[in-house]
Amino acid sequence: MGTIKLILGFGAMAAVVLFGIAFIPPYFANYQFEDSLKNEAMSATYTSRTEDDIKTVVLKKAKDLEIPLNDKQVKVVRTGTLGTGSLTITADYTVPVSVPGYATDLEFHASSTNKGLF
Repeated sequence: MGTIKLILGFGAMAAVVLFGIAFIPPYFANYQFEDSLKNEAMSATYTSRTEDDIKTVVLKKAKDLEIPLNDKQVKVVRTGTLGTGSLTITADYTVPVSVPGYATDLEFHASSTNKGLF
């Protein structure tokens, strides 16, 4: 009986490690991506960069983080004038994750908004 419990215990620990290896990296990459969106929205609110230039920077960061994102999934909206308006960046994407016996798609909705001084 003790041997069976030991085998089941090791099996459960192996399953937790396997699921952790599969699921933690996409969530960590999303955290880093949202942080970069926040920084980009803060800096781009006060510059004269176009929405397409901002989108290019966002797509480059997504590529660096190995996030499957294309230009149609990224939306950049600037309202108001330079420094006094607001800038919103949103990116919706899905990351497929599979472990033996289980496959799923993780949906992420990264966004950031920054309002100008006035």
